[in-house]
Amino acid sequence: MYTDIPTLRAMYKDMQIIRQFEEAALALSAEGFYPGSVHTSTGQEAVAVGVRAALDAGDRVLPTYRGHGWAIAAGIPLVPLFAEIAQRAGGVNGGRGGSAYLSSPEHGFFGENSIVGAGVPIGAGVALAATHQGTSRVAVVSIGDGAINQGSVHEGMIFAAAYQLPVVFVVEDNGWSEMTRTSSLLRKELADRGAAYGIAGSVVDGNDPAAVAEAARAAIAAARSGEGPSVLVCRTTRLRGHYNRDIEHYRPKDDVELARTSEPLVRLRERLQSAGVTGDELDAVDAEVAELIASVVREVREMPEPGTADAAAHLYEPAELRRPASPAGESTELTYQRAVNLALDRELGERPEVLVYGEDVGFAGGIFGVTRSLQKKHGAARVFDTPISESAILGSAVGASMEGMRPVVEIMWADFMLVALDQLVNQAANVRYLTQSRLSAPLVVRTQQGATPGSCAQHDQSLEALLAHIPGLRVGLPATPGDAYAMTRAAVASNDPVVLIEARELYQLKGEVYADSPTESLGGAVRRREGGDLTIITWGAVLHRVLDAAGQLSEEGIEATVLDLRWLNPLDDEAIFDAVDAGNGRVLIVHEANLTGGFGAEIASRIQSARFDQLTAPIERLGARDTRLPAAGALQQALVPTASTITDAARRLAKG
Repeated sequence: MYTDIPTLRAMYKDMQIIRQFEEAALALSAEGFYPGSVHTSTGQEAVAVGVRAALDAGDRVLPTYRGHGWAIAAGIPLVPLFAEIAQRAGGVNGGRGGSAYLSSPEHGFFGENSIVGAGVPIGAGVALAATHQGTSRVAVVSIGDGAINQGSVHEGMIFAAAYQLPVVFVVEDNGWSEMTRTSSLLRKELADRGAAYGIAGSVVDGNDPAAVAEAARAAIAAARSGEGPSVLVCRTTRLRGHYNRDIEHYRPKDDVELARTSEPLVRLRERLQSAGVTGDELDAVDAEVAELIASVVREVREMPEPGTADAAAHLYEPAELRRPASPAGESTELTYQRAVNLALDRELGERPEVLVYGEDVGFAGGIFGVTRSLQKKHGAARVFDTPISESAILGSAVGASMEGMRPVVEIMWADFMLVALDQLVNQAANVRYLTQSRLSAPLVVRTQQGATPGSCAQHDQSLEALLAHIPGLRVGLPATPGDAYAMTRAAVASNDPVVLIEARELYQLKGEVYADSPTESLGGAVRRREGGDLTIITWGAVLHRVLDAAGQLSEEGIEATVLDLRWLNPLDDEAIFDAVDAGNGRVLIVHEANLTGGFGAEIASRIQSARFDQLTAPIERLGARDTRLPAAGALQQALVPTASTITDAARRLAKG
């Protein structure tokens, strides 16, 4: 099918474009035109060209960081592509991605990934969206042979296999895991890795674009017809080092020579000449490509570097921070747990693009019962259980959200996010910024945290400061049933990735929920109590201990303003400063996370900068002691803020 002379000539030209394009990129790097590492696909051009020949226009490609060839094959214009590698203003991502992280969703090119193997679960999510949207799209994810040892790769494959997703995992097997022979790290063939998960695997000569195209056509057709994922191992060569400054001191000379004699352009040229195409004709193609690339380089050389005025733009959806409006309609008393359930029920009912999934979330309704009955009402296609694979859960949510779905995924304990934090920090948080808002990742991560008796040091950490530190992520901590409902709906409506941190100690707390109120925007702190003697600023589950302490203080004649931040990003600075003024310039910040590096330090710094003249005493912070948290309740109580310790700290501050 791909062996006729016109097709092979076209493949030769495409491969020659990739080869000369990357050689030019290396030359400009070497002369110092732009800084940084460059990972070329020199010697592997046949893989991208062959796979692309088998794809339809609407299919998606998510390549590894060695992805220039894939980008060219996808049809991204050469000038903005080269300009991106050279970090110029006219780059396809405005210089935000560079060589190893470029993206062009308009061309079905959902981005290179410079985190090894991270694209596999994201690609599974892209395929998940295709399934739910009823399209015939297929996702293709490329990785190197070294990436096959990454945990995220296996999680993504397991996830894809579990739901028969239309995705093809292409392994570009050049024999090297960066600077180590891959064969020294494996006990079995690469194609066998998928077999354990029920994924079909095949091996093809990756230096023959026609053979690659034929193998890819079969794999893509199987995925498109509902047969599920597959692994396609393309055995290829690496003509250059791992990156532009790799001198390959570790590489045997015979391996270098083998690569030189078996590389795809040499082989395809010989094949064409054997079929009657003259050397002069192919030389003419080479010369035509050389002039094309030279014109690209000339144009990019004239481009300016990116302007700095919008260097921080496109981080979030533009939105004005608004405080929550007064509740509307009738209220219903619900537990915190049931409030979240109702919010998810409403969102599933009103938005067909919402998916709710995670470990035990579907049939059982979650380990804490928060999602109970949602699968029965909305179906197992939209509320479903996943493998115990946090990287796949979060990564698939990134991929699905990039395709227009609104996944709400549960990570059972906040501590468990740490095994897959890459998918939030390096993936979800970057989507909008990298693409200059041409693409976003509107996903919601529900999790819970906090110290409760019996929870050990791997189940009781408070990690909000870690997440709030990441530009591009929204972070909220609802502390009442009303907020659990309202903030969940606000998070689902947002076009940014949102992490909602619940508290298991509050799941049975009852409170008023106004289910018919308009959906809030993200952000907005709320004063829970008014008082002129001091201000206590807090968030999350500890709010209720703060309110108990404020009640005790009131009996002693000390009145405290209590501000519940609700959201750490977006942060309501105005509400913070107004609360400081209301409390006579005396401020106590309370959180359950340990004190050092806690988010309270950020609050204190902002107050110090903006309200220094209004402070009548040094700002005080109260958090957990800087230690691990034990399981025994008595030990926990000695380490975290309690109503008693909050009362003592506030009393000292107010009377100081």
